[in-house]
Amino acid sequence: MSVLLIAAGVGAFWWLRSRNLTEPVPGQQRCVATANNKMAVVDLDQAHFASIIAGVSVRRGLSPRAASIALATAYQETGIRNLTYGDRDSVGLFQQRPSQGWGTKQQLMDPSYAAGRFYDALVKIKNWETDDINNVAQKVQRSGYPEAYNDHEADARVLASALTGQSPAGFSCLDRTGAAGDVKELRRSLQRTFGNLDDSADGSVITIRARGDRRAWAYAHYAVANASLYGVTTVKSARSPRVVAAVVAASSRSAMPVGVESSSWYCSRVSRGSTSTRLSTRRTRGSAARRRE
Repeated sequence: MSVLLIAAGVGAFWWLRSRNLTEPVPGQQRCVATANNKMAVVDLDQAHFASIIAGVSVRRGLSPRAASIALATAYQETGIRNLTYGDRDSVGLFQQRPSQGWGTKQQLMDPSYAAGRFYDALVKIKNWETDDINNVAQKVQRSGYPEAYNDHEADARVLASALTGQSPAGFSCLDRTGAAGDVKELRRSLQRTFGNLDDSADGSVITIRARGDRRAWAYAHYAVANASLYGVTTVKSARSPRVVAAVVAASSRSAMPVGVESSSWYCSRVSRGSTSTRLSTRRTRGSAARRRE
């Protein structure tokens, strides 16, 4: 059992980066997921949307494989971007079409709704839990590029493992937005993604009593992935008779960074012992974070 504390070339290059076809350049804001000695790197927007996709799967009690399939799909369809446009009337993370019964455009632009509709379709696919990820994604999407999901399976698996809590202490971010802490909105965002939580707030600390270690780490990694929106500064975990996750957000943009490594770009620390886990993310002064939902 764990106690988690989370303290609250121009044109062509950026097009390739938006499609996740290049790695972020050194010093660029980013998030890093690690699982099974593998790593996936995403930018802050992608981390935000990926955390919602994975979080909805956790809320529904689906296996991490469901999130792997959904993330591989979102990688291919939009580069994990919530697009307002697409082929014909396709929109959103998964390029779902209102004319094909997925929902209204407004609904499909809501990442939680879009992810939920994807999982609705996924669980109806025979043998989705064991068949090839590319083939399952294609059966859901019916894409004109039926083999393209293969290209993103490896990164999707790493992201899913970290963001569903399968890989403890597996997600960290470099964030320079300097966003002010927003406990109220962080709490709302967690509840919107994961459903009803046994949580409470005390000043800049949100405490979440989780049902198990995996859920606790999913909540923790969600907070890290959304640090630029809500001023999250630190994540901690310690053994306890019951699992508890607490989120501590910076109370203002001028709050001091906590647990910063000496590295010039990878401003986080992961220290795991027999009794505790601590993840800290650094933030510096900057403009207020823009909302991505």
